[in-house]
Amino acid sequence: MFITALQSFVTRPAAERGRGAGDDPRYYTGGTMPLRKSAGNMYSFVTHTWNPIKGKCFHDCTYCYMKQYPLGELRLDEREIKADLGEGNFIFVGSGTDIFAENVPGHWIIDVLNACLNHYHNKYLWQTKNPKRFLEFKSGFPENSIFCITLESNRHYPKIMGNAPTPEKRVESFSRLYNPRMITIEPILDFDLHDMLEMVETILPQQINIGADSKGHHLPEPSAEKVDRLIIALRDRGYYLTLKSNLKRVTGGIT
Repeated sequence: MFITALQSFVTRPAAERGRGAGDDPRYYTGGTMPLRKSAGNMYSFVTHTWNPIKGKCFHDCTYCYMKQYPLGELRLDEREIKADLGEGNFIFVGSGTDIFAENVPGHWIIDVLNACLNHYHNKYLWQTKNPKRFLEFKSGFPENSIFCITLESNRHYPKIMGNAPTPEKRVESFSRLYNPRMITIEPILDFDLHDMLEMVETILPQQINIGADSKGHHLPEPSAEKVDRLIIALRDRGYYLTLKSNLKRVTGGIT
């Protein structure tokens, strides 16, 4: 039930969406290529990442992998907005900073959306901890879009989650969006099983991704048994799961 819409969207044959940088690295001849090939422990279906909005993320979560890099003030990179995004790619927009955070000017977001609309033969992943702004711009997204929220736990950990909206607020807003939806539970934090399942059931996502902290931030994590119970409960309810390799550190490889 839940797998059909998202998986058919993700696996649609490339012939139906044109040929571009995702299929042939020689596609860009001259000029600047703003896309970066997707690498590392991200999403298997994403071919490229694109970060037209750069700088320190307003949410300031303690575990953010971008904190290992020198980050300046938040800014819109006009060169990337004007760049060629190719065709036939699956692009994670804003992988380096949450472009839907409260401090991001609305006209910047509109510029990003328009750039994607001009490259409509691509597919786009939009991920945020502030899905309220998905609703603010919902009529401006490209048709070939998947929407995702980060939901580390049902519990609110203000010292870890920084300025991000509480999990409850994220779920409330995201449940009002009727496009293809994913939840990413990463880095997984200690949770309450019943409440966590209730949040998932409120959203009814087509896919759930689960992963753990990879950078040794000493986060409050659930036991292996609790994670296993969550996975079993989600599978019993028919959800399509992808378990990231970094989850094995928490589960001891039992999942």
